[in-house]
Amino acid sequence: MDTQQPSDPRPIQQVIEIAIRLGLTLLLLVICLNILSPFISLVLWAGVIAVAISKPFAVMQEKLGDSKKLAVTVFIAIGLSITLIPAIMFSGSLFQTVTHIGLGIADGTFVVQPPNESVRDWPVVGAQAFEVWSNASSDLTGVIQSNRDMLADYGRRLAGIVVGLGSGIIQFAISIIIAGVFLANSDASNSALRKLSRRLHGTRGDELVDLTVATIRSIAVGVLGIAAVQALLAGVGMVAVGVPGAGLWTLIVLVFAVAQIPALLVLIPVAFYVFSVESTTVSVIYLLWSVVVALSDTVLKPMLLGRGVEAPMLVILLGAIGGMIYLGIIGLFLGAVILALAYKLMISWLVLDDKESES
Repeated sequence: MDTQQPSDPRPIQQVIEIAIRLGLTLLLLVICLNILSPFISLVLWAGVIAVAISKPFAVMQEKLGDSKKLAVTVFIAIGLSITLIPAIMFSGSLFQTVTHIGLGIADGTFVVQPPNESVRDWPVVGAQAFEVWSNASSDLTGVIQSNRDMLADYGRRLAGIVVGLGSGIIQFAISIIIAGVFLANSDASNSALRKLSRRLHGTRGDELVDLTVATIRSIAVGVLGIAAVQALLAGVGMVAVGVPGAGLWTLIVLVFAVAQIPALLVLIPVAFYVFSVESTTVSVIYLLWSVVVALSDTVLKPMLLGRGVEAPMLVILLGAIGGMIYLGIIGLFLGAVILALAYKLMISWLVLDDKESES
């Protein structure tokens, strides 16, 4: 009589053990990600900053007698100054303008000057802008009463923008400090990244790290750096001629510049306003300044954008806008860098796949 031999239970036990280990590992990763989620964008942006300025930092460290601690301290001081001083200046301008208008409307002392006849000649919106402006100058209270709901909605949106801008400034400051920590431990960080890349990609690990560094430097300096310069120059011009809400307009210029949208789309309407309230001489000077600011990227890009690591404008645009929607003001910069990096890595992978197919 045949007796059926029992099957070996060891393979089933091994599968169960592997599943349990993977499940526990995945659970640990999920918990770690949830704990670190408020800081992920800050750390990523700090890494981008550290990579982007690593070469200038090395030069500065050499000038300071190879003292890494001193170099990191100087970097953090300069970075916080560059971030906070313009932010405080333009935020103060915006706050002062909004406060002045609000208090003036409340006590009845705020007066809207009648528009210049040249407002009628503005393209597309000239006639409508002249009518609304004229009504506001003659009966501001009536205009506010008739558009109360719309103005309240705009006020809430403006308050949200101001709060988001303040949060973004704080995030930038924290990221600069974290970037200083990365720079202080640059050798260990570089070694760890290369080991991880080799573990994931084998012999191409170092090549992909080098491509990542080159892309980050190119986009961070050639796109974000130029955008920051354009926004700063545009803001200085607006403050000089007394444009109301110069801080908000500067932020809009920054968004447009990062997204690779011509800054003239913002600066020309502002110039029309300046022509309406200032003398011809001041207005012409401001218009020329605005044109110089808008065209400055054509001079700076060839100098700062690295060769062979450019990303299409659509990639930068989608990264900047999507990043800002997802992460706020810091995502405006981080999204552009991450999407450009993903694009370059994908292109590198496709090129390698084609070479392997041919061989």
